[in-house]
Amino acid sequence: MGKPIDEFTGIEREKWIRRNTYYYRYLVTYLKYFIPADSSILQIGSDTGYLLEALHPRLGVGVTNSASQLDYAREYRPNNTYYLSEPENFSVEGTFDFVLISDSVGSFYDVQKVFERIGNHCDDKTRVVITTTNFLWYPFLNLAEAIGLKMPQKKQNWLDQNDIINLLTLTGFEIVSKSRNLIAPLYLPLLSNILNAFVGPLPLVNKLGLVNFMTARKIPENHSRIAEKSVSVIIPARNEKGNIESLILRTPKMGSHTEIVFVEGNSTDETWAEIQKMGKKYLDTHDIKWTQQEGKGKGDAVRKGFAHASGEILMILDADMTVPPEDLPKFYRAIASGRGEYINGTRLVYPLENEAMRSLNLIGNKFFSLAFSWILGQPLKDTLCGTKVISAENYQKLSKNRHYFGNFDPFGDFDLIFGASKLQLKIVEVPIRYRARTYGDTNISRFRHGWILLKMTFFALQKIKFIPLRS
Repeated sequence: MGKPIDEFTGIEREKWIRRNTYYYRYLVTYLKYFIPADSSILQIGSDTGYLLEALHPRLGVGVTNSASQLDYAREYRPNNTYYLSEPENFSVEGTFDFVLISDSVGSFYDVQKVFERIGNHCDDKTRVVITTTNFLWYPFLNLAEAIGLKMPQKKQNWLDQNDIINLLTLTGFEIVSKSRNLIAPLYLPLLSNILNAFVGPLPLVNKLGLVNFMTARKIPENHSRIAEKSVSVIIPARNEKGNIESLILRTPKMGSHTEIVFVEGNSTDETWAEIQKMGKKYLDTHDIKWTQQEGKGKGDAVRKGFAHASGEILMILDADMTVPPEDLPKFYRAIASGRGEYINGTRLVYPLENEAMRSLNLIGNKFFSLAFSWILGQPLKDTLCGTKVISAENYQKLSKNRHYFGNFDPFGDFDLIFGASKLQLKIVEVPIRYRARTYGDTNISRFRHGWILLKMTFFALQKIKFIPLRS
């Protein structure tokens, strides 16, 4: 029998990593999708510092219980800071953007105590990223160890994904997303990349993936406490003259302050004149701003409205009032209490009013909801509901990372959904009763816009679900 992993020197451990370059490169590629290069990262079980170094953190702190591997990391990977400690008793200072536990949770003596410990270094923005091995692979991995193709490991805890989720729950965490990847861990020219990037993520097939990925966040301590935050309600308006006054009067006052930001976009009726007229009429009782978009599409209008907003919480309200403005406090409570970080309305829970949504639109919405729930790894019942809420702070992070997806979305819905998913924000849906439009006609073309949505589904597959190994 080979010696257990905790007896390997740093150099021996590094040789095993280089011998399994393809596996570790895939791991880095997948982790980089969620972890920006300028993040602060605490890694528990950092070994020789390979992963921590590869992620290029702004601040990297590693904890290992191997003195030899600690020496290797300090000598050859000096950009980060490393400590020698058992994972149950480590002591570092501060909170981090990410806590990374990769391929090490199974070797912890007391997993619950480790999770309690890392909770001291998490704030409400921290994400805990855990990778573990799929049990289905254990017979093959044991065989690989026996013939020298895999580094020997000391006896592992018998923890599946549900056990880890339970322990996270016991220690004050909740799962944000989870997935399973890497069906071909050995490198075969061309074939491995194709299998892992495009075949492995498919439904059913992904149950065969070698690596379980989980992302969790610390549950806010007091969900019943609603923080007093300022709110900006962004209302894109095109050909909605008859709704402007009602939008002002029916939008509730929320938090410490509520402002309404109208963004008029290329109307053929008198919407722009009506916005200015009503804005001036109610300026003494309401904080109202108005602007016109130079570009086209709701997505452009939403981005311009967000740019003019001053609130800590940003809300989108469609000017057709098919989602009643009176429902907005539900969204406010969901985000101000910390229950969610990206709040999405769903029209597909309560019965719809007659004519509120055509049958073909309903079928399309349900199809895209199923597709995007699978793509994003978080349940999302109604991707196309116009009412969406995000904090200004997280929107700034999303904007900073927009280059990854590009300016692809004329609606604005998916720019926010994809960005929230990449940031690993906790997505929560608020059921609303979807009403029939009382003024004007819909601005949506079912077939033209349906085709755009279908193209966006394939776009999302490429950018989110099918992540090829980068050189």
